[in-house]
Amino acid sequence: MNSVEPTGPPVFSRVNVLGVAISSINLEQATAAIDDALRHRRKGYICCTGVHGVMEAQTDLELKRTLNRSFLNTPDGMPMVWMNRWHGKSHVSRVYGPDLMCEVSRLSAERGYRQFYYGGSNGVAKAMRAAMTARFPKLEIVGTFEPPFRPLTPEEELRLREQVRECRPDIMWIGLGTPKQDRFMAEYLPKLDVTLMAGVGAAFNFFSGRVPQAPRWMQRSGLEWFYRFVHEPRVRGRYFSIVPRFILASLAQNLRAKKYEIVQ
Repeated sequence: MNSVEPTGPPVFSRVNVLGVAISSINLEQATAAIDDALRHRRKGYICCTGVHGVMEAQTDLELKRTLNRSFLNTPDGMPMVWMNRWHGKSHVSRVYGPDLMCEVSRLSAERGYRQFYYGGSNGVAKAMRAAMTARFPKLEIVGTFEPPFRPLTPEEELRLREQVRECRPDIMWIGLGTPKQDRFMAEYLPKLDVTLMAGVGAAFNFFSGRVPQAPRWMQRSGLEWFYRFVHEPRVRGRYFSIVPRFILASLAQNLRAKKYEIVQ
């Protein structure tokens, strides 16, 4: 089976990409689903998954379960879109974390949904707050929290819980990078008084102006990885490792030479 149907409203089919269930959606559908969840206060977390997340999940069963249990697991990279289209999902387009954040922020400015930014360091979250407020003047950003590069201590966790309880956000944007942000959301969604969490990784660095974004033509053609390879030396080792392995594994799956099961 290459498609699975998640339970609970709204219902979107998913495509099996090496055992990771990627939502068969586009940006408009994802934004509408988030709007619906916020209006009805249905808790959930949103993963934006590309090749990196899929390959990390090949050696981490709990991460694979975390991705598969998400409210939405969006096709963050063009290879996820191509895998959907291979299986006949012609309506699917890229739901890139930064684009999703912009669309939901635009909607939130209209609807009054309250935002909270968790992630970044050295003032990144506050810089992003200023940039997003300038972009969407009516957007209500009620708090930021820049965590340490380690698990939270009990005292830090208590401070976060109290801050979120006081701020009462509707959605928390998590910028920790894959797979750290996915694990954080699965662990902390039940602990925090917030309806939705969305892991958007590099969006924090992009919107704060710390890191440049790839041109749109490179994003659409599936070459963003190459742009980041050139401009962000820290990711070079990752791409050398995961891109060839993903190509070989996805070919094997699509040619039915190897079977990958969805685990929940």
